Amino acid sequence: MMMPSGVAEHIAASKPAEGEFAFTGPRGAVRSAGRTAPVASGTQDSLDERIARAFRHAGPRAIIGGALPFSRHQADHLWCAEGGSTMVHAAVGAGPIATTLRMNAAPSPRDYAGSVAKALELIRQDAAHQDGLRKIVLARTLAVSASDPISIAGLMSRLADDDSVTAFQVALPGNGPSPRHLVGATPELLIEKRGRAILSNPLAGSIRRCAGPAEDAQACGELARSDKDRREHAMVVEYILDQLSPWCRRLGSPEGTRLTSTRSMWHLHTRIVGELLDDSVPVPVLAAALHPTPAVCGLPCQRAADLISQLEPVARDFYAGAVGWCDNRGDGAWYVAIRCADICGREARLYAGAGIVEGSDPMIEAAETGSKFAAMLAALGLPADAALTD
Repeated sequence: MMMPSGVAEHIAASKPAEGEFAFTGPRGAVRSAGRTAPVASGTQDSLDERIARAFRHAGPRAIIGGALPFSRHQADHLWCAEGGSTMVHAAVGAGPIATTLRMNAAPSPRDYAGSVAKALELIRQDAAHQDGLRKIVLARTLAVSASDPISIAGLMSRLADDDSVTAFQVALPGNGPSPRHLVGATPELLIEKRGRAILSNPLAGSIRRCAGPAEDAQACGELARSDKDRREHAMVVEYILDQLSPWCRRLGSPEGTRLTSTRSMWHLHTRIVGELLDDSVPVPVLAAALHPTPAVCGLPCQRAADLISQLEPVARDFYAGAVGWCDNRGDGAWYVAIRCADICGREARLYAGAGIVEGSDPMIEAAETGSKFAAMLAALGLPADAALTD
């Protein structure tokens, strides 16, 4: 993860605690500081103007951070921190998260597999059509209840212990008595901008890691040889290259597709690098132009999004959207909002999804979502494999 050079004063190897927004990863951390106010909410069409207006009324050190929802038709939630960023040091794993946790799946792994089977039938029916459904990403959720309010700072600290991911938290809109936050540990960089230079690192195609070195190496090899996962990944890379191309004078993926890992998963990934035609474009505008990618939605995107609303029993809201930050030059980083939970007081809703393409197996995809819950479940103090069974 690269951070723009103009915000070096905001970067340190530390773990931020609770605030309006916070991000911490391999290269450092950014957290809102000073007087913080919400940016006027809206959709993608007005994002550029709303960001510019917020910076005009803020100090020179201001940064904007927040979340874009999964749906392009839903309003975003952004904050402008006039004091820029500050660091809060916290010991990894400090403090209790919560006690007496209870968990309910929606849908269950079995019902989720049924939805995958329906999606596969739609893909087969569309196979003869040029613009037919080629991929759909289906998610399921876990509702977790605790006897005490869940500690956002403690959860962030535990998630940040994995230096292969970017831990994040963003305060969300809510009308209840308790504050609401989106908290997670994402491995996927949607878009980063530093002057004219941009970087995207999409992930698609995954397999669960194993405890034993030999078994883990075997899982890695299976993913590398998987035609189904290679096809799924290629769809995402092609889409991102197509979407970024009009903004760039140079764009490519010189390293090709490789393997990467978090503590719980292996992934296929491709580093996409480019040079913008106009370095004044704010990075959230680029993020909004890319999102949602086929890594979290499908292809064609609108058809997949429509089917997602029919096949998933729980609305995504800010899950599978984007989270990130930018400075007043438009430089910053935005990440895909996956491996996360929507937390309000004693309640948390965890999300995980899997890409469905021709050749997918419903029960294997259900197991993949179960594995993707592992990081959040472990951080909450629940068994990492708790979502693998009905």
